[in-house]
Amino acid sequence: MTKVIIGVDPHKLSATIEVVDRHEKLLGSGRFSTDQAGYAAMRSYVKSWPERVWAVEGSNGAGRPLAQRLLEAGEEVVDVPAKLAARVRLFDTGHNRKTDALDAHSIAVVAVRTEGLRVLQVDGELEALRMLSDRREELTRLRVQTVNRLHRLLAELVPGTAKKDLTALQAKAILASVRPRDIAGKTRRRIAADELADLVAVEAKMKKATAELKVLVKARGSRLMDLRGVGPVVAARTLADVGDIARFPDRNRFASWTGTAPLDASSGEQNRHRLSRAGNRRMNHMIHIAAISQIRLDTPGRAYYRRKLAAGKTKLEALRCLKRRISDALYRQLVADAAAAAAASVEAGPGGHCGASQESSAVDLPPHIDTSDQPLPGPAKPTLQPLHSARKTASSRTESATR
Repeated sequence: MTKVIIGVDPHKLSATIEVVDRHEKLLGSGRFSTDQAGYAAMRSYVKSWPERVWAVEGSNGAGRPLAQRLLEAGEEVVDVPAKLAARVRLFDTGHNRKTDALDAHSIAVVAVRTEGLRVLQVDGELEALRMLSDRREELTRLRVQTVNRLHRLLAELVPGTAKKDLTALQAKAILASVRPRDIAGKTRRRIAADELADLVAVEAKMKKATAELKVLVKARGSRLMDLRGVGPVVAARTLADVGDIARFPDRNRFASWTGTAPLDASSGEQNRHRLSRAGNRRMNHMIHIAAISQIRLDTPGRAYYRRKLAAGKTKLEALRCLKRRISDALYRQLVADAAAAAAASVEAGPGGHCGASQESSAVDLPPHIDTSDQPLPGPAKPTLQPLHSARKTASSRTESATR
């Protein structure tokens, strides 16, 4: 029996599916709730097609819970990007109407027509990295909100003395220097002390989450943190969002996904490019953090940034060049880590392990450095004759002249 494709349009409380064959013939459809009873009913409905592939839209977003449940049940699941499903719906009949049934149909059609969709796999470490990265980002946002509230209270207690970049120690010193006498001032100081305690607690949680991320990144054998400006947070988010680096055929596709590749806006004889707002914005933010870290520190990345400024580029343009450079370095390191992991999983034969480990840096001097895709040429043909052959030639010429 040939495999069928089950397109899934997931939501928080429901999931709409459509079952099609390889010729896009409709075999079945349905709408099920996402609770235990609805999930069991959906699994029971598709039992008549033992050879099946689940195509879930947004497996890193709204479809993640359902995709994880299917993977744990031993099902084959592929991820369908929302953009591809939107394109199918746009060119299909129905005037681009958006309903759950039409979404499930477009998702199934994408899975039938598209090769190379990302196949999801059960990876507990990667899922833990993703959850901890999300938790770290939530704590960061909570810290910003807490600092803003504390900054407002301190500015009211001691006008003109609050710092621009407020830390817990600075806030504690400012708060200790004021002793209001009126009831409004006392209440304001008490609330500020509570906010300060919340800030200390949030920063402690952030520190703990960062340490856990560092341990998990090292446990996966990744060397992303060897790159300048890439810490545990950036490395963990990169590993969590990228997943399998093999889904990117080259560094240009990876840069397009990270939003660091400019978009071609040429027309006629005018050749120009514009800033890309597409791609994974979280990854773009992580690369931005790495770029700012390199610029602030005494690194070759800062020298590269200054060379771009000296060449006439603006600060934003030079920063974009550095971000693209870091994106290429991340791709090379991810490829090298994947090759090292593949080599480690294979037992060494008489000739040693297959594969090779590659070193990369985000600040190599040439603008683009890739691993060699083609074999190196053989040794050049010698243009000078050996010494003994040259002597024989000279002696033969002497004998012929004597004769």
